[in-house]
Amino acid sequence: MDKNKLKILLATTLIAAGAGMAIAQDTATTPDAEATEAGPMDFATLDADGSGEITVEDMEAMRANRFAEFDTNGDGNVTLEEFTAHAQAKAAERAGEMFGRLDADGDGNLSRDALEARMGRGGPGARMIDRFDTDNSGGVSQEEFDAAKERMTERRGMRGGHDGEKGGWHKFRN
Repeated sequence: MDKNKLKILLATTLIAAGAGMAIAQDTATTPDAEATEAGPMDFATLDADGSGEITVEDMEAMRANRFAEFDTNGDGNVTLEEFTAHAQAKAAERAGEMFGRLDADGDGNLSRDALEARMGRGGPGARMIDRFDTDNSGGVSQEEFDAAKERMTERRGMRGGHDGEKGGWHKFRN
């Protein structure tokens, strides 16, 4: 393989790895720093050693640090309990952030009226009726429901399913 192809392959691999890490990782830890704030991955975070370049070693350090976040007892293995605790902590963090955004007046309470006001008139149910009610009767008939279900199944099929074929496992569900 010539040098240019190798450079392109390495750059593509680093970009893909960095993008994958950015999507999968809510917080990042560098070898000599505490966890950074949750948010999008940036160059400085990916350049774990601060060398000015993102290297394979930086990616390895990111992977090791990510694993260490799960492996709280440091034994080199992640148990179901460690995995569950990590997931619960992340879920609680996200729920707290969402609650903070929804609690517009900051009183620590969310009333039904406040929640419904954030969702718009009638909430998601009204949006579903508006989208599915093709004859504008104010409701969704069995025929409209079946047609909408078919449209959604076709759209999912265009993206591929869990078995990699058009329609995937969705084509077997009713």
